[in-house]
Amino acid sequence: MLQDFPEKLRQRIQSLPDEPGVYQYFDSGGSILYVGKAKNLKKRVSSYFTKEHDTSRLRLLIKKIDEIKTIVVKSEADALLLENNLIKELQPRYNVNLKDDKTYPWICLKNESFPRIFPTRFPEKDGSEYFGPYASVKAMNTVLELIRDLFPLRTCTFLLSEENIQSGKFKTCLDYHIGKCKGPCIGEQTENEYIFSIQKIKQILKGNFNFVVKEMKSEMNSLSEKMEFEKAHTIKTKIQLLEKYQSKSSISSTSIQDAEIYNIISDENSGFVNYLRLKEGAVVYAFTYEIQKKLEENDTELLHFAIHEIRNRLQSDASEIVIPYNLEYEFHNVIVTIPKAGEKKQLLDLSLKNAIQFKREKDKQQELASPERHTNRILSTLMRDLRLKEEPRLIECFDNSNIQGEFAVSAMTVFRNAKPSKKDYRHFNIKSVEGPDDFASMEEVIFRRYKRVIEEKLPLPQLIVIDGGKGQLSAAMKSLDKLQLTGSIAIVGIAKRLEEIYFPNDPIPLYLNKKSETLKIIQHIRDEAHRFGITHHRKKRSKALLKTELTEIKGISIKTAEKLLKKFKSISVIRTLTLNILAEEIGISKATIITNHFSTQTA
Repeated sequence: MLQDFPEKLRQRIQSLPDEPGVYQYFDSGGSILYVGKAKNLKKRVSSYFTKEHDTSRLRLLIKKIDEIKTIVVKSEADALLLENNLIKELQPRYNVNLKDDKTYPWICLKNESFPRIFPTRFPEKDGSEYFGPYASVKAMNTVLELIRDLFPLRTCTFLLSEENIQSGKFKTCLDYHIGKCKGPCIGEQTENEYIFSIQKIKQILKGNFNFVVKEMKSEMNSLSEKMEFEKAHTIKTKIQLLEKYQSKSSISSTSIQDAEIYNIISDENSGFVNYLRLKEGAVVYAFTYEIQKKLEENDTELLHFAIHEIRNRLQSDASEIVIPYNLEYEFHNVIVTIPKAGEKKQLLDLSLKNAIQFKREKDKQQELASPERHTNRILSTLMRDLRLKEEPRLIECFDNSNIQGEFAVSAMTVFRNAKPSKKDYRHFNIKSVEGPDDFASMEEVIFRRYKRVIEEKLPLPQLIVIDGGKGQLSAAMKSLDKLQLTGSIAIVGIAKRLEEIYFPNDPIPLYLNKKSETLKIIQHIRDEAHRFGITHHRKKRSKALLKTELTEIKGISIKTAEKLLKKFKSISVIRTLTLNILAEEIGISKATIITNHFSTQTA
């Protein structure tokens, strides 16, 4: 509550204006902690100090705040711009940030006379233009090859000033002799002619293929009218090359000409925002950014931040953005679309699919690079989220299966170091319970399992997971009490309807984030127990239903009986068969047993 904070902070909060702006939090040493924006500074800043906060990082931030500074602006849009600039400049510890994108390659158009075009991973603030980033080096090299096939450009690093060219200090290279360069270094190509090609290249790099094709076709027709057919044919070849590249490299859309598609998936530590850029109905850029969380921000906050940051970094001029839900913010001069169906919804789904795939690959790479570290992180997360005293290296889960009390069984699945240990899975046939009593069945199985663990001096698990809510959990606790294991093993129940987690003697369940790794691990072991139990239940039921007169014959198995019934349909038919016919199906030995059995009955 506000009264729990120092007088200095209380007075500062009470004096804040009810206007849009940016707020900054500083610690006692004057270091910047956090920068945020607000529609209403007083309401937003007050909320930090008057509400209960679930996340430890947010509580720690608030505890460190010693000073608050604000900047009032005209609108929320201005607040967003100012917030973004201050975050870049000050790099506060608790603000989210897009993971450094220098791993992505860019195409640089150098700021110089007769500009060179080349790939780089390190954009510089030297006045050069950068296009990208590209999702892969291969995609970028394909674009560069296309440009070099279309336009003769220099690749040398000479300083091509007018004075140097006129002095004749340069010599032509191999590119000049094979037609890849027109020799600006020796004055055979003017800068204006060179820049004319650069303007077309810029359009291609921006994805405006149709604009370039249109200009080339106009130039080709003009040359044809002048009877310069050889030059016209050269341009026609370039048009075909450009059109072939466009059709081969892009996902086409008939209804979207100029738009950006954004979608997001996140876990407890990061958000993954996928970005698709459409120009003239074609996807020209596609990549995924990772945003590292600092205060357990939700997807809406992360997506809002990412859209502004990505558009700013790429200097985007897209007239439309397509997003999965409303962000409650107006983007100036941009149409915001939230599609429910159609082509835009399909592209939005494609964007989500790419974000999911990016996250999967990242997780897999981390696991392969350091499996032990990956496991330790998951176990640490489980321990924290489930309030355990130690890491749950060994987890055992129980689930019951029956049909109105018939063929009742229970299954136990085991996870070691957060992974299934199938060799340790066990089935239990319910022995002491009559009728459909799930609670009593759970009590029996838990008692049998851990009585045996104690007797055989096996290691106890650090966590027991019960498939069910308060009732099943209480039944399991009765058995642990009888075995004097209460407090020695952590135990939780997971209820199916809302996937809530129940703890012993606590009526209020824990609701974990649906995307949390902890919930996914618990769901996984629970689903494994359900699958394993259902499989055993079906086998037991099938055996009971297949029990016939044939299976009562000594030496005839269920499998043999099943084979004969499948072939001949009934016992009455099998009874009339000759020894030879039976022998063809099951062999002479078993056929003799069956014919002797039936002949004895008729004798």
